[in-house]
Amino acid sequence: MTRDAVLSVRAGLITWITWWALLALQTLDAWLLGAPWFIWAVKLLPLLLFLPGMRRGNLRSFIWLCFVCLGYFFVLVPRIFAQPDSPVVIGSLAAVVILFISSMLFVRWKARAQRANASMPARAE
Repeated sequence: MTRDAVLSVRAGLITWITWWALLALQTLDAWLLGAPWFIWAVKLLPLLLFLPGMRRGNLRSFIWLCFVCLGYFFVLVPRIFAQPDSPVVIGSLAAVVILFISSMLFVRWKARAQRANASMPARAE
């Protein structure tokens, strides 16, 4: 296993952990606010749309997840100034930042590992 393959596995694990954390924190936030169903949909649907592609390890899904993370980031930054003591907002912002970075690194290292595997000559057994 190449170094990039090992790093991509680790980044993938961190991505999944923070994806679940962000999903749970957004669910908790909607529940605490007593939000109507369409707010629940706006908070959770963007994350859930990428679930099938992420389960397959589709790099495009992870790339688009990075773009969606920016949307969550833009919403959470003003909220952190409005509610600086809210653990849900602080946790959500931390999860978004970590999710963005780990997802981006996963794509980078996974693509490198795939290119390295494609360029290796087949072994004769």
